[in-house]
Amino acid sequence: MATRPSSESLDGLPPLGEVIRSHGLTARKSLGQHFLLDLNLTGRIARAAGNIGEGTIIEIGPGPGGLTRALLAEGADRIIAVERDARCLAALDEIRAATGDRLHIIEDDARDVDVAALGDPPRRIVANLPYNIATHLLIDWLATAEAFEQMVLMFQKEVADRITATPGGKIYGRLSVAANWRCRTERLFNVPARAFTPSPKVASAVVSLTPFDTPPYPADPGDLEAVTAAAFGQRRKMLRGALKSLEVDAADLLDRAGVAPDARAEDLSVEQFAALARAFTALRASP
Repeated sequence: MATRPSSESLDGLPPLGEVIRSHGLTARKSLGQHFLLDLNLTGRIARAAGNIGEGTIIEIGPGPGGLTRALLAEGADRIIAVERDARCLAALDEIRAATGDRLHIIEDDARDVDVAALGDPPRRIVANLPYNIATHLLIDWLATAEAFEQMVLMFQKEVADRITATPGGKIYGRLSVAANWRCRTERLFNVPARAFTPSPKVASAVVSLTPFDTPPYPADPGDLEAVTAAAFGQRRKMLRGALKSLEVDAADLLDRAGVAPDARAEDLSVEQFAALARAFTALRASP
């Protein structure tokens, strides 16, 4: 069990506002940066990650280190922070110096890092993600979701809505299926724009994704992506029309999967999409 960092080591650090000013850390739109300085919110996010005293906490885009400090204060034993912005490294190094070997810093673009191989398990990703690459990162991580114990991530509210959406609504789509096939998803709480510096034009939300050891509905990942892309690519059409873009007979595909041909993509459950993917795999393998 990890030893809680001493309050003296963290309390000795300057306030985050002062850190931002002293290091000239104006948020850059090109990097999707919005710094979260509210200590109540960063602490709430850290606590949502469960037992962070074991294994490895992976933080993406820590910026000046507001969430990093909260994770350490809540007892994180090992944090690996991936930061692309070289301007933030000095501020993060001050935290590392104050808290010993609990914080390891990697200067790199998270899109180029094999996050699933960082540190020892159990691994948890806890991050206020850069808005402009958040969806891209999540899709990459879902491919190796079994490598993680949990992901507690902040997104733009509309992205969080899509991740946690259930069948039957307009926001239910490819991301909803991909996330809920691999993980149990839960929307934890909203974060108002005023909590950030600078304030974005949209609200945000924190989502928890708890990966399954194996997806509950067997399917080939590539074929699942293919059928969801075809189905939602023409979501206003009935599936008998939308699935004609696949290289198999759409009527046969739907019949094998037990899905009504007049259904639309937004009406299908994750289980039904997995059935379509298995039927697609079987049909492509047929002579």
